[in-house]
Amino acid sequence: MANWTIDDIPDLSGKLAIVTGATGGLGLETAIALAGAGAEVILAGRNTAKGNAAETTIRARHTDARVRFEAMDLASLASVAAFTDRMLLAGQPIDILVNNAGVMALPSRETTVDGFERQFGTNYLSHFALTGRLLPLLIAGSARVVQLSSIAHRAGTIRLDDLNYAHGYKPWPVYSQSKLAMLMFALELDRRSRAYGWGLTSVAAHPGIATTNLMTNGPAAGNSLMTMASRIAVNLIGQPARLGALPQLMAATLPVAVGGIYFGPSGWKELKGAPGIAKAAPQAFDAAVAAQLWAQSEALTGVTFG
Repeated sequence: MANWTIDDIPDLSGKLAIVTGATGGLGLETAIALAGAGAEVILAGRNTAKGNAAETTIRARHTDARVRFEAMDLASLASVAAFTDRMLLAGQPIDILVNNAGVMALPSRETTVDGFERQFGTNYLSHFALTGRLLPLLIAGSARVVQLSSIAHRAGTIRLDDLNYAHGYKPWPVYSQSKLAMLMFALELDRRSRAYGWGLTSVAAHPGIATTNLMTNGPAAGNSLMTMASRIAVNLIGQPARLGALPQLMAATLPVAVGGIYFGPSGWKELKGAPGIAKAAPQAFDAAVAAQLWAQSEALTGVTFG
């Protein structure tokens, strides 16, 4: 796996991949690479104009790309359900699902359409619901399912008594919880796939520190000075989105990958560098908390697996 690049992605002809948040940043870079390897790629996002632009970008790189935008707003469970209903009606098995989309460290507490705290609802709960609703198609495709986590998960705790931070909202602890939840989701989905014979390969990945719009749309929103400072900092210690996407691309396509692996940059502190195996914080392996989180997620979203 040393010095793994997109050139190491195997031929994906005949495979269907879905990437959430694929209209920019890591998601777009992931979609470009998957399409370039021959996969049919569905770009799932909430902004149609950005979706159309992403299609144009991908086709400019790969003229024969099989790619299309499908509307889905992860801040709305109804939108997630509408998207999955379309997929289920089409009935095409899914080979790769990359749950990439997210928001980061919103300065003040916001809520989704369904009343969930926006970071937890968008980053985690809607991806939980999406994966559960798509389960028949994922099983049919013996799918690789990738959850996007973050090095911020290391500071995270799962606040089982108040997952939606109705009290004591703080931007970064909430973001860390959502990314810890994504990593624990990947590990718990692997456990359940093995137990129930679903045949999925459930893995996780993180990009290190990558140049995307997460910072400017989150903690630096509306602050041009902070936006400039954050971009300078990312350029110094991080890497561009095309390199930040490599761990999730490795997670999605590495033929020898097995369930439960966590991928990330291999450089100092996993901030950047060639993709490889990442180190998960100890709390990510707490199966008892993961089971309780799963049960609460089913109750909150109304989506059950199986």
